[in-house]
Amino acid sequence: MAEEKETKQERAREYDASQIQVLEGLEAVRKRPGMYIGSTSSQGLHHLVWEIIDNGIDEALAGFADAIHVTVQKDNSVTVMDNGRGIPVDTQKKTGKSALETVFTILHAGGKFGGGGYKVSGGLHGVGASVVNALSSKLDVKVVRDGKRYYMDFAYGRVTTPMKVIDTGLPENIHGTTVHFLPDSDIFRETTTFDIKTLTTRIRELAFLNKGLRITIRDERPEKPTEESFMYEGGIKHYVEYLDKNTDVLFDEPIYVEGEENGITVEVALQYTDGYHSNLLTFTNNIHTYEGGTHEEGFKRALTRIVNDYARKNNLMKDNEPNLSGEDVREGMTAVVSVKHPDPQFEGQTKTKLGNSDARTATDHIFSERFMQFMMENPTVARKVVDKGLLASKARVAAKRAREVTRKKSGLEISNLPGKLADNTSKDPAISELFIVEGDSAGGSAKQGRSRLTQAILPIRGKILNVEKASMDKILANEEIRSLFTAMGTGFGEDFDVSKVNYHKLIIMTDADVDGAHIRTLLLTLIYRYMRPLLDAGYVYIAQPPLYQVRQGKMKRYIDSDEELDDILGQLPPSPKPVIQRYKGLGEMDASQLWETTMDPDKRRLLRVDPSDAAEANEVFTTLMGDKVEPRRDFIETNAKYVENLDV
Repeated sequence: MAEEKETKQERAREYDASQIQVLEGLEAVRKRPGMYIGSTSSQGLHHLVWEIIDNGIDEALAGFADAIHVTVQKDNSVTVMDNGRGIPVDTQKKTGKSALETVFTILHAGGKFGGGGYKVSGGLHGVGASVVNALSSKLDVKVVRDGKRYYMDFAYGRVTTPMKVIDTGLPENIHGTTVHFLPDSDIFRETTTFDIKTLTTRIRELAFLNKGLRITIRDERPEKPTEESFMYEGGIKHYVEYLDKNTDVLFDEPIYVEGEENGITVEVALQYTDGYHSNLLTFTNNIHTYEGGTHEEGFKRALTRIVNDYARKNNLMKDNEPNLSGEDVREGMTAVVSVKHPDPQFEGQTKTKLGNSDARTATDHIFSERFMQFMMENPTVARKVVDKGLLASKARVAAKRAREVTRKKSGLEISNLPGKLADNTSKDPAISELFIVEGDSAGGSAKQGRSRLTQAILPIRGKILNVEKASMDKILANEEIRSLFTAMGTGFGEDFDVSKVNYHKLIIMTDADVDGAHIRTLLLTLIYRYMRPLLDAGYVYIAQPPLYQVRQGKMKRYIDSDEELDDILGQLPPSPKPVIQRYKGLGEMDASQLWETTMDPDKRRLLRVDPSDAAEANEVFTTLMGDKVEPRRDFIETNAKYVENLDV
């Protein structure tokens, strides 16, 4: 223990300006901010906070910090404070400036580059403090280290107050970095208002992924400030418990394994529920790898192999029975796989797919060894896991014929969709759109009013099956669901291949009433559970039909809300009397109205469904569509106050 403490102190002393590597300048950031933070929308705005938090988490990963405090001030500025070593303040040789100034004014300057400062660092882009500084109208930083408090501040990325000492004689055990910044409204023109829910959700996730690290979020904007603090000694084990809090689980607490191989740390936690879908979240260096990757492959491979090996060795399967498939052993599973890799390589459509082959090997080896040991030591739990897989296997066999119907052979087999799908003429998925339309009446109007080149129409009748409560064979026996899979051309389950999709826009178009909302929720549940890659690729949208049409003379306006209607009516002259049409359903619109308001790409408004908050989405779907009544009642009672203009 003493040797470990001494080594840690030596590493702390070695963290100085020589470890701050300079790669390039900062000139282009303000001109092209989207290249560095993805966008200047709300998502890009929040990315500024993630970059500064990531620096504190890097200190935690290195073993030098155990607390981060985030505060949203009344003016929508943000302060992030950590108790790490404190950014170095001595002179960086290449720039001739202090390391502190270098970190905040030179792009790609920091301890993450060159391998000297950190073994593992979090964050996807690693653009860090300099980009946050460049995109802030003001930023100030305080560093405490070696008994002194240092200060400097900036405006629009340029130094306004050079680094100076503002306090001395501080105890040696006080250290850390505090960054305070105000985003530039000329850059973030859409909004500079931070969403506390977005911040809280990600901070909770980061606390799960970094066990023992306490992260606190405080919002000083309300009249009565709010504060939440997250710290999980059990890490991702507690994450799985959080994900499953509204479900019935098969055993008392999640299985948890941890290990290291070739510098790669692997953590896996998993639990089984009595449900039918699987929920697998994977992370690399705290990045949510939506598209999976090698660590996910290693976990799946090991899980399938170990469950089958255990079942064979313990005579839980007949000799003539085939092995359980990966899909079988994952039915009802909730799992979190988190790896920390010293040099992660990301690929895929959104650069959130891990490509390192050594991560596959490490995850497979570490999980295999410890999971087999767990199964041998816990035969009752092991038997439940095997039995769950055997039941899933039987359902899979029963669903085989239905599955084959969903597979696309040579083009879309219209015979499988009698009288339903009105396909578009273009075979280019990039410009093709599939509208799922509620009801035959609206479906008829949509077919007449559409652009036949790019828009396909699939009407559905009534409410589809609730997949949250159904096994795979029942899901694929449902005609409406089977029609959707066949039309999309992606296959189902392990056969699902998003690259084969026929349409790059899947648009849910339902009535603006309670039944329409229910149908929309059922469809989103189906897509989230069984067509998730469509969400990750950004292919799923919700149409936004208007609630009213107002006509007065030659003037015609479509209105989205009662408030907007009141505003318009208050501005119109007294005569002639305006004619107000309330659209209670899409079927009340003729073909031209439906095209003009909801389908015309030049005029319509679509909401893209964002899956980035996977944990919250899982919780909402489980709560609203699952078997447990109490969580659903609590959710409805809590959120009822946010519902307006409810049609009953």
